[in-house]
Amino acid sequence: MSTSRETDIEELEPTRLERRSADIVEPRAEQLRALFPEVVRDGKLDLDALAAALGDVVDDGPERFGLTWPGKSEAIRMAQRPSEGTLVPMEDESVDWDTTKNVIVEGENLEVIKVLQRSYHGRVKLIYIDPPYNTGKDFVYADNFRDPLGEYLRASGQVDANGGRLRANAETSGRYHSAWLSMMWPRLHLARSLLADDGVFAVSIDDVEGPRLRLLLDEIFGEENFVATIVWHKMDSPKNSARHFSEDHEYLLIYARDADGWRPNLLPRSEEMVARYKNPDNDPRGPWLLGDMAARNPYAEGRYAITTPSGRIIEGPPAGSYWRISKPRFEELDTDGRIWWGSGDVRPGIKRFLSEVRDGVVPQTYWHWREVGSTRNAKRAIHALMQAKSGEDLFDTPKPVQLMDRLLELTTSARRTGARFGLLRRLRHDGGGGPTPQRRRRGAAALRPRPARRGAR
Repeated sequence: MSTSRETDIEELEPTRLERRSADIVEPRAEQLRALFPEVVRDGKLDLDALAAALGDVVDDGPERFGLTWPGKSEAIRMAQRPSEGTLVPMEDESVDWDTTKNVIVEGENLEVIKVLQRSYHGRVKLIYIDPPYNTGKDFVYADNFRDPLGEYLRASGQVDANGGRLRANAETSGRYHSAWLSMMWPRLHLARSLLADDGVFAVSIDDVEGPRLRLLLDEIFGEENFVATIVWHKMDSPKNSARHFSEDHEYLLIYARDADGWRPNLLPRSEEMVARYKNPDNDPRGPWLLGDMAARNPYAEGRYAITTPSGRIIEGPPAGSYWRISKPRFEELDTDGRIWWGSGDVRPGIKRFLSEVRDGVVPQTYWHWREVGSTRNAKRAIHALMQAKSGEDLFDTPKPVQLMDRLLELTTSARRTGARFGLLRRLRHDGGGGPTPQRRRRGAAALRPRPARRGAR
């Protein structure tokens, strides 16, 4: 986990981070006991009595819409189990331990997310994850889902291989999609609880599991909190070895904790955008951009005739469209010099002054690699950062720093907490834009999970 660009509003020193996980089930059960005391039987909740108390809002029909798979019940129980690990500070592997405001936690991410619940529940502004895409090669899952921390320790070489093995989730496996969904459910469920009320969740994915991930996120976040699917054009050249099509894009699925209340930050205008504003009539209000008078959205007051300065009558808007403003509003703008007639005989337009538009542009759902980087850019950056040898392949699918910057720019201010779990790569840039390991201006405190001792607090 890492804090975003500068410092937190509510700074959490690494040494004060809670190292044991919270019980996520009991607080919810206690709320139900307080709301419905009549459904408590011998200290337990009677679900039949709770359904009766809720009345018609409970759907008890035999058929209902939803996503299910073999192993889903176990995945839900996995999210409910407290972590068996604790976080151990690694001061010798940290940078600026006494002064840093950043924290990097290395470990099996499900166990880490559980431990973070105590310190960061409801406080994180942005969570970004880059999960395995389940291509049959990149997703290695544990045979023993009951011991995720043990599997992580074995996979990372921190203990021996006794007691379990790992295997690739090949397409021939009967659990191909089910195993991936079971891995994702508890992590997504617990990640949501870390989000602040105005928090945002973003996840990278491709077409292999994209449709199922969308259904899974709709279930966990609520489909009403879906914000957008971003298409990231990640390839800076076509893949000529492709079997069918060169797959040049991936997706980012964006969800908000509360989509009704959340809005993305505006993106700064580029010099090219600003250059489109001209002032051919020397208007004292400055440069402007011509806006179309016609719009496709139906508008009851958007059908009327317009007489041009030359006397030609325009009977109405183009077929299938409406004037975007009423006739009284049109006359008001014309009197104020905000209608542009061109040669005096053409369809008019509305002058949009640069001095009056918002300080930024609304983000779009297509992100080109020239704006947010490509996979090739990311590989070059990580190889330079890690000083890799020629031909050494460190990581197959790194994400470019520009892509992460775009997410941070849209979803956070400079003083809020952000988290990324998965493989973390914080690349700093030198003055020329290239990453360099020698210029780490800010430090990070490292924490690593270890199995908790019995009786430890």
